[in-house]
Amino acid sequence: MTDLFDAAPRTGSMPLAAELRPATLDDVIGQEKVIGPGTMLRRRIAAGRLGSIILYGPPGLGKTSIARAIGNMLGKNFRPLHAAHNNVADIRKIADEARMRPTLLFADEVHRFSATQQDHLLALCEEGVADFIGATTGNPYHTLTPALISRSTILKLEPLAIEEMEEVVRRGLRHLADRGIEVRLEPAMLRRIAGRSGGDARRALTVLESLAVGHAAGEPVIVTEAMVEEAYAAAPVNHDRSGDAHYDVVSAFVKSMRGSDPDATLYWLARLIHGGEDPRYIARRIMIHASEDVGLADNTALQTAVAALHAVEKIGYPEAQIVLAHAALHVARAPKSNAACRGISLALAHVANEAPSSVPMHLRDAHYKGAAALGHVGYAFPHDDGRGWSDQVYAPDVARGAFYQSDARDAATFERRADEHWEQVTGRPTPRRFGDKR
Repeated sequence: MTDLFDAAPRTGSMPLAAELRPATLDDVIGQEKVIGPGTMLRRRIAAGRLGSIILYGPPGLGKTSIARAIGNMLGKNFRPLHAAHNNVADIRKIADEARMRPTLLFADEVHRFSATQQDHLLALCEEGVADFIGATTGNPYHTLTPALISRSTILKLEPLAIEEMEEVVRRGLRHLADRGIEVRLEPAMLRRIAGRSGGDARRALTVLESLAVGHAAGEPVIVTEAMVEEAYAAAPVNHDRSGDAHYDVVSAFVKSMRGSDPDATLYWLARLIHGGEDPRYIARRIMIHASEDVGLADNTALQTAVAALHAVEKIGYPEAQIVLAHAALHVARAPKSNAACRGISLALAHVANEAPSSVPMHLRDAHYKGAAALGHVGYAFPHDDGRGWSDQVYAPDVARGAFYQSDARDAATFERRADEHWEQVTGRPTPRRFGDKR
């Protein structure tokens, strides 16, 4: 896979993105935190000692462009490698060249290199034979060898902001004008192209180029909404279901439900649906958070989530999107209690780390002949008491409130009503995580 402004044969039909490839970091739009004045990367370039760098981020952010610009600024021989085309022998050959001529080695899609290949790249870095830049769309902490990670500086690139994307499009318009192609874009259309490119500069320039070609010579190209819609017929949102985009969007979705923000919940849900996420997977995530985040505050949230899973298994997209929105909004709008999730986590930690408690004699199995002779007696059946409760010890080594602390707040939730009921029956206050709010 090539990257933004990657090399292309100069045949007179070079892609617009390649023609606009930056020559120096000053020409790169965006990524100020990584390549701006005073950054660590700039200081290394100024010192002529780059070392080993890993550029990490989605496609189209300019990883290759940044690497080539650094090579230009350092004045070093730029040698690209790609796992699909190069092997260990190629790496060794470049190493021999680097011992005679200052070299910047660039490994595109470095996560696709084998562990052996990565070890050879690492050896070059440790010996100081060549400077090294690796580019990856996968999370390097998940996809690269620990040795390469430990000896490299990881620089994460972020999708370009909408204003930066607009500047990318304007730069493309100016370049086309210099070539004698006048493209007229209303501000709203320019912003739409910038926004729908999902922070991918290469995609924006590719769309702009597709809008500009094939028109009558000498006449201005007037871009319409229909033309833009046709150009973006393919899904414009970057959503790699096996990579960081997947986990980041899912994380934002569930945290928006937990945070009770219905609009954010629907936005991230729409991102998942638009990206082709399996509706069953989304429904399962909603089910989890119906218990984890709503729990005892509204027991019907779990019922809604379970029903949503069954529904989407029957109907699928596009109607499944309505069911998913229904369930997600229930979780988002419901009052929240983390008591069930927190309680079982504390109990499991106690069981894993403490000596096991003996079952009290009055709670042991008494359904066989001879149980009474063993002392399995004394259990008080709660339903024989008019209150539906009997005062007896159930876990002698577990202090009251050790695991369950009510998250009941001022709302009339199930948990709040349960607290009030049992306080009246037992005469004991319910352990609360946030204290008694009454």
